[in-house]
Amino acid sequence: MSLVAEHPEKNIIRVQLRQNLVLKELEESEMAELEARLVVVDCAKGDFLLHQGVHEMEQYFILDGVLKRVVTSVMAKEMILRFAAERDIETSYAAWRLKTPTPYSIVSVTKARVAKMPLQQWIGFMERHLAIKQGFEYEVMRLMSEIMAHTITLHLLDAPGRVHRFLRKHPELFDRIPKKELATYLNLSAETLSRLKHQGKI
Repeated sequence: MSLVAEHPEKNIIRVQLRQNLVLKELEESEMAELEARLVVVDCAKGDFLLHQGVHEMEQYFILDGVLKRVVTSVMAKEMILRFAAERDIETSYAAWRLKTPTPYSIVSVTKARVAKMPLQQWIGFMERHLAIKQGFEYEVMRLMSEIMAHTITLHLLDAPGRVHRFLRKHPELFDRIPKKELATYLNLSAETLSRLKHQGKI
């Protein structure tokens, strides 16, 4: 791990940060202020960035790869709430605002690279730059709405319908996510997903 300014690939990372949906409107001075606090982390497949149930939270800007937001029950059953890739964010901002432990884990689905900072520092940064805070909070609400829509979909659509909706919403991720992970997200067995493909239904 190293700060953006000290990273050997800092020029590439700065371009990637500029492409992030939350950071793309930052002024040069604002980006420089942020970079001084951002640490770059390389993740292997399956690495945990955030554990469910903790109070220490961080803000993540995805530079490369795919992450998942996942809830694990006491019986070790998993429910994947969303996937996120380059130019996207991951956060537990709502839990921080509600003063509750993190309700989910954030895990690397593929080899990935993120820039991260303590959530408290990110919130302090936004308080000094309120236009960024407005855009960020809108994005957090949009993500929560998207997760709610996905949860409803699991109850209302049949198996092919769930797959077709994912293909319509996230075509760029379909071939990047291991099919076992995709099946879990869609509340299907890997066998069912494979069978649908062989039958030409997806």
